[in-house]
Amino acid sequence: MSLGPGYAHVGTDPFVRPAKRNERFGQKLLAIFLSLTIPTLLHAQAPEKGGNEIQVWAGGGHSVPGGTKNTGAFNAGLRYGWVLTDPHLPGLLRGRFEYALDAVPIFLIFQPANTAFGMGFDPLGLKWNFQRHGRFSPFLELTGGVVFTNHNVPTGTNPVNFMDQAALGTHILGERYNVSLELRYMHVSNAGLATPNPGLNTVQVRLGVGKFFAKR
Repeated sequence: MSLGPGYAHVGTDPFVRPAKRNERFGQKLLAIFLSLTIPTLLHAQAPEKGGNEIQVWAGGGHSVPGGTKNTGAFNAGLRYGWVLTDPHLPGLLRGRFEYALDAVPIFLIFQPANTAFGMGFDPLGLKWNFQRHGRFSPFLELTGGVVFTNHNVPTGTNPVNFMDQAALGTHILGERYNVSLELRYMHVSNAGLATPNPGLNTVQVRLGVGKFFAKR
């Protein structure tokens, strides 16, 4: 049955066919996007027993109550870590233990009297890597070490000090490199090497770029 010369069937409508082509093109783009991103997520590096971590990091912050006031800090360094265990503990606490070392060749303390430049070393790094959630791998960390500066820190005390630190942060896992973001509390004091010993307490934000190497 003919509906007249003015009627065009939907299957041959010149406006419908481009729309269908655009829809198919959009579906192909989505498939390509998923094929590129899903393997990246599946192969994102994460802490594994027997693996290692290497990282370059930098952080800075300002003094908080409990020690010397009006003082800032900036430091940067290199980390190397060993993931020593399989997952342990139940629920939200489940994770892996890592031991790490930090070399700190850049250490600046901004004091009212002067700016002290130095370098440090953290031989004790105790890190708990919680189970990953997608691309996020949170961690809790305690570290200890020593710092040597060209001026007394705080002013009028000693150029050799010890560092105690605690940090809470997360790795953002990637296919080639990981980014870490953390909030860190650092206590610096001379442990009685000089008098007085008012100490210095700072809260810092630290950013790192690195990767985990899986056990081969």
